Amino acid sequence: MPRFEPNPERRPAVITGASSGIGQAAAKALATLGHPVALGARRVAECEETAAAIRADGGEAVAIHLDLADGDSVEQFAKAAVDTLGGIEIVVSNAALNMAGSVLDTGSDAFEGVLQVNVSGTHRLIRSLAPAMTERRRGDIVFVTSDVVERPRPSMAAYVTSKWGLEGYVRSLQMELEGTGVRATIVRPGPTVTGMGMDWDPDVTAEVIDQWAAWGFARHSNFMRPAGVAQAIVAVVTLPRGTHATVIELQPEAPIRNDPKGEASQ
Repeated sequence: MPRFEPNPERRPAVITGASSGIGQAAAKALATLGHPVALGARRVAECEETAAAIRADGGEAVAIHLDLADGDSVEQFAKAAVDTLGGIEIVVSNAALNMAGSVLDTGSDAFEGVLQVNVSGTHRLIRSLAPAMTERRRGDIVFVTSDVVERPRPSMAAYVTSKWGLEGYVRSLQMELEGTGVRATIVRPGPTVTGMGMDWDPDVTAEVIDQWAAWGFARHSNFMRPAGVAQAIVAVVTLPRGTHATVIELQPEAPIRNDPKGEASQ
């Protein structure tokens, strides 16, 4: 886990999808800076393991159950986070549902289920936490989207649609938050090593990857690590006042090529 310079300003933060991957890494990174964190996900036991590790290192952390598809769960999560940590200064909206499936093979209920979590659930979260941030006239909201917005992929129609919709939502929100002291930022990662998609059938996964490669979406074999994306999130929320990062796209760096003499570059 990368270490960051301590920040004397205590800024309570909530992170969704914090049971693994980017959300978990972001929670650790923010806690390292001295910010208390509320980790939210359906897999609350995994969140508690991370929260316990943060507390063991001297940080402040709490794990709270969160199901973005359930309006009551979102409201309870937001209330518990505020009651435990105080007024929320940072929101990292990271949780998302993904599923493999072409446009013609994806049923309407399944399609709407993805939108319910990734778009409507995010709106529920923002409605629960952002009004108080605007009243205090300060705060940062980071939305983790995906490079599928710029480069849609086959066999994940619902996910692509949800991320397109989410970025449109954030663009509108950014304009509405002008002058409030609250900044909204899109962090758009490319291929990253996370738990998303790990529950797919292996044969389906292989077929999807083959389709991606056929359309040129696999330029090289490297994937980003969640800690790297977390560093970008930290950079966004620690920008000095007067600077607003609107969109940041991250891509995995390609493997270092061998030099012309056949010796590996360092």
